[in-house]
Amino acid sequence: MNSQGPQQHSITEAAAEWAVRLHAGALTEQEQAELRHWIACDSRHEGALRFAEQTWAALGELHKDEPVHRQRPSSAPLPVRRPKRRRLWQRVAAVAVVVLVAGVGWVRGPDALLRLQADYVTQKGEVRTVHLADGSTVVLDSASAIRLDYDGVQRRISLIQGSAIFDVAPMTGQETRPFVVQSAAGQTRALGTRFVVEREGASQAWVGVLQHSVEVSLQSAPKNGPSESVLKEGQVARYSPQDGVVPLDRFDVERATSWRRGVLIFDRLPLAKVIEQLNRYRPGHVVLTNPALGDREVSGVFRLDMLDTALGTLTQELQVQRLDLAGLSLIY
Repeated sequence: MNSQGPQQHSITEAAAEWAVRLHAGALTEQEQAELRHWIACDSRHEGALRFAEQTWAALGELHKDEPVHRQRPSSAPLPVRRPKRRRLWQRVAAVAVVVLVAGVGWVRGPDALLRLQADYVTQKGEVRTVHLADGSTVVLDSASAIRLDYDGVQRRISLIQGSAIFDVAPMTGQETRPFVVQSAAGQTRALGTRFVVEREGASQAWVGVLQHSVEVSLQSAPKNGPSESVLKEGQVARYSPQDGVVPLDRFDVERATSWRRGVLIFDRLPLAKVIEQLNRYRPGHVVLTNPALGDREVSGVFRLDMLDTALGTLTQELQVQRLDLAGLSLIY
């Protein structure tokens, strides 16, 4: 999903694309500048590209008919790349192999670390209900992880990855500890019974209230917007250190948590976003090789236990091509 989030998938795919372009020949000066900029934007980019290049070198035996040019950007001008005419299946196969192996290898380290940090982890496509000692329950979404940090003061849970629905046992009788979910750069304190939190990155998450209310707050004052807010039933907000706690007025929390009912619901959602979601739940990995298709709108209800069938129906309805390899599906 593999338990990568959307941002990590984007890094992996971009690194694979750069590796293929480097293999094809010399980059233009503009492309060199673009690559240098991409590497400088995020500390993870250099390692992802190195892994993709190493993968290509290791698989060089599969492409004996083509020389390998692993050219990294430098300050000196390099020759302009001469266009190469390559058969479509060769180019698609090259992208497929690099993305597949990079996608698998890149997450092995983080996945092992995740299992050391978390008390409960779900695999791709797995939805799991966890019953806690205080009577609360947590429904973990696909590729999600939580850590329990209960003590004498708080019932604290850390959402390390993915999303989860929390059905909270109330503070009654001997139970006087507040129930708090920490994730990204903020926390959510239960004022009622049921809510959902989804971690979207290292410093961003959204919270939706299914019953009663919650209090959302940031760990430190944001650059913009409020640092805390009380959300009532049906309300949703996203929080981050940049924008504070921002209400999402048109966000359908019931649709966003349809996975708990065993389905995914899409209503005029761009194909690129649909593929992101499919990759969270379906084994293997779907790659949209033609970015121009990413804005095509998709509507439908897909069962989690029939996502292969759903992918086939999707490509037929949109009249796009699909190539299946081992653990990888390319849409173009």
